[in-house]
Amino acid sequence: MLRTAHGIAALALVAAACAPLPPQPPAHIELADVTPFSAAAPGAALPGGWQRWTLARFKKPTSYDLIHKDGRTVVEARADGSASALLHPLDRLDPRRYRALSWRWKTESLVRDQDNTRSATEDAPLRLVVRFDGDRSKLDFSERMFAAQVKAVTGQELPYATLMYIWARAQPREKVIVSRHTERIRMIVVETGSDGLGAWQQVRRNLYEDFRRAYGEEPGPITGIGIMTDTDNTGGSARSWYGDIALDAPRGR
Repeated sequence: MLRTAHGIAALALVAAACAPLPPQPPAHIELADVTPFSAAAPGAALPGGWQRWTLARFKKPTSYDLIHKDGRTVVEARADGSASALLHPLDRLDPRRYRALSWRWKTESLVRDQDNTRSATEDAPLRLVVRFDGDRSKLDFSERMFAAQVKAVTGQELPYATLMYIWARAQPREKVIVSRHTERIRMIVVETGSDGLGAWQQVRRNLYEDFRRAYGEEPGPITGIGIMTDTDNTGGSARSWYGDIALDAPRGR
């Protein structure tokens, strides 16, 4: 796999989206303990462990704000040639137990020229990002070298694996897209095209099975989750909204 300066710069956003966050209070952090967006007041600070993550001074950040929309408080994301994320660390949750992932999201338009199979146009109006730990000794030499390059450029440690759920422009639903920058980032298309634009979409996924399908291996502990709207590669714009996210064990388990 060819590793270029452009590739490292583009991947830096994902490094930020999956990097360790500043220390949290002593209590264990699990998603169930985080105040949902809908319980916060519009214009208030981000609830619970959610934090803003801006990559670097040269990268224009996407704006994320708590607003009142359609009867509840949600996060509004506005991107204009920008990229950044909202992130929340997780306390190494067992993916065999915490496999029921659900969320709501909405966007008003597609990102112009978006194509997630090409590094130069790898943007999305909506992303839900999940990071996993794992045995890094299993990574091949090129992946370990690339992780070292990214850490040298960004100062951030790449996770063992990252799974992204995205709204694509033209790729078919359920398609698994391997990042052109590293095989340790894989995207699943859960929405595509203009159908559903302007309406809230309720998404429910089996995170455990999705990881196994995307990577062909068992997932390690879940160490973080995030949301991200980015248009830095295409130079386009996007306005999207994220509702509450739930990561639970199925009933009866």
